[in-house]
Amino acid sequence: MLNKAFIELCGDANSFSPGIGMIMADRQIKRALERDEISIDEIGNTKAVARLKNGKWFLLFGGWNYDENRTAMLGAASGDVAGSVYEWHNIKRKIGKDKLIQSNSFFTDDTVMTCAVAAGLSEGLRRLPKDWLNFPNSESVLFYAVQEKMQQFGRLYPHAGYGGHFRRWISAGNPHPYGSRGNGSAMRASYAGWAANSLEEAEKLGEISAKVTHDHPEGIKGAVVVAGCIYKLRSGASKADVREYAGKYYDLNFTLDEIRPDYSFDVSCMGSVPQAPNAFFEGNNFVDVISNAISIGGDSDTIAAIAGGIAEAMYPIPQSLRSELIDKLDDKLRRTIADAVDFFHS
Repeated sequence: MLNKAFIELCGDANSFSPGIGMIMADRQIKRALERDEISIDEIGNTKAVARLKNGKWFLLFGGWNYDENRTAMLGAASGDVAGSVYEWHNIKRKIGKDKLIQSNSFFTDDTVMTCAVAAGLSEGLRRLPKDWLNFPNSESVLFYAVQEKMQQFGRLYPHAGYGGHFRRWISAGNPHPYGSRGNGSAMRASYAGWAANSLEEAEKLGEISAKVTHDHPEGIKGAVVVAGCIYKLRSGASKADVREYAGKYYDLNFTLDEIRPDYSFDVSCMGSVPQAPNAFFEGNNFVDVISNAISIGGDSDTIAAIAGGIAEAMYPIPQSLRSELIDKLDDKLRRTIADAVDFFHS
């Protein structure tokens, strides 16, 4: 029995899309846990055993059906929410799964803008043919679709934690890129790696998503690397392959243990993006990757969001973590994630 068993409480499971089904299953599982109707014992990284009070049990697989049905969005959001309480209260140690998402954890601008970019890219791509790279004005269509969604989401969530330049951009009547090389371009780029059908598309989508505001070469590079890493992983590349790919853009010849004692807050792409893929390369599972990212201090939520977005393409997110995360988001963000997942699966 799969997670569809929980969805059937609301009607015919097959009538729901993969994205809506994923969100509903995770929320219902959490509600059942809160009502003490089930207990969950996780086995490995891919599944868990759900035990009912009447003695029955069944296997739970992440999301709608199986973990192979990638969420495409929850990795970055998990890292953001997990890192939210550590951004201004840095720690220099790894933490366990039970400490990743706490009662006072919250989503920040990283999740909001990840959702905004996903909404913009999926809307823009719906207007274009499948071979959009060869279509005249495709970049303009995607650019303005992302710009519109970023302003829309920014105005809906005005207190999510934006920088000064970005806050002014959100409210501008005629917005223009402002040459930023900050890590905001990289933290919101994960969906570019999922919506693409080739590495070239992934890199171009990452570039477009960055150039809406961060048109500095370093700002663009950060988004391109994140999108490219995710595309390569979901296409079957090994960690070694992805490390070689990212190493063409950044010097990755350091370990987290080496930098942890002296690493400090840095919001530039150059000073925070390389740390995220290294957190992934050194991790053994999704929780380990997020814990690695938080453990070095600095801009914890953003580094963890980037690392989580990459890690999601290889490692399943544990069911308990997914359920906690889904409950931290509001209906607008959950709906956006569901729509983005549906577009990806379509």
